Amino acid sequence: MTTAVRSPRSTPPTAPRRRHPGSITEVPGIEVGHFTDPRRPTGCTAILARDGAVAGVDVRGAAPGTRETDLLDPSNLVQQVHAIVLAGGSAWGLEAATGAVRWLEQQGVGFNVGVGRLPIVPSAVLFDLLVGDMRIRPDAAAGYAACSAAGTRRPAEGNVGAGTGAAVGKIFGIDRAMKGGVGTASLTVAGVTVGALVACNALGDVIDPDTGAVVAGARTLNGKGLLDSRRALLRGEPPKPLLPGTNTTLAVLATDAPLSKAQAHRLAVSGHDGLARAINPVHTPSDGDTVFALATGRAANSPGMMVLATLAAEVTARATLNAVLAARGLSTAEGLHLPAAADLRRVR
Repeated sequence: MTTAVRSPRSTPPTAPRRRHPGSITEVPGIEVGHFTDPRRPTGCTAILARDGAVAGVDVRGAAPGTRETDLLDPSNLVQQVHAIVLAGGSAWGLEAATGAVRWLEQQGVGFNVGVGRLPIVPSAVLFDLLVGDMRIRPDAAAGYAACSAAGTRRPAEGNVGAGTGAAVGKIFGIDRAMKGGVGTASLTVAGVTVGALVACNALGDVIDPDTGAVVAGARTLNGKGLLDSRRALLRGEPPKPLLPGTNTTLAVLATDAPLSKAQAHRLAVSGHDGLARAINPVHTPSDGDTVFALATGRAANSPGMMVLATLAAEVTARATLNAVLAARGLSTAEGLHLPAAADLRRVR
């Protein structure tokens, strides 16, 4: 008679892995600035391309909040944009782009319309109104301040800018969620760089794309461990009903490769592959997941769309992971507590 012996389970790590290196600002021609509102957890992030960049966008979430994304269609007239603004505050946060337009105009940046220069600034927002006083949200002054703070240094990550009030793992209720945030990453191959900046406010969990482990997301009922939303849903645990649009992960990709508008669109499409590797579930009816792509064209050559698409998916996944690894836990005056990834260990 033989006795079956079970292999021992590996011990869960006591802390998440180190963040991935690189930054979207390693792409020549790209600057990033954050505005973080001191009155409550919210803010906005401006990604600048002062000399103009060919741009594309792909919206996969079913509840987006966007501005000027139609002009990025390859068949439409405008060929370059001058900034992308990401903001909290839900639809109210779209006002931040107005401040970015004003700041860029003052710098002499924009599309020449004969009588002046018109900055082209597409934008997208995420829902963070459950974190603190919802009456405080990014406005034109916030967008102006984010542009004023922009530079080529590695931008701050975690609880800053558009990710200040972000939370992840809300599929079983905000009271069991964790802190999201902003993350960035980049890779260089054959002399061409692709970078990403992600503001992660997902309904689903954030996954380490290299190991498949849940890093941040819905917590167990006692709040001390990670639930693993995918497995919970497959077991038949019902998600908590949510209003559409109360989540959303936003991403901006940038490269110095020379691209057409159609190619920039395909780069944005590839960015969603990265979101799918790092978030589960993703692109839900309650998320407005949106990926922008910028091409500054400063590199002499391109390694081709196959390589660029692979890099785009990879850096988007890495930046999403960085967003939650850099986040810090917070508590609001209203009694909401959102722990960070570093505060919990994975429960199996």
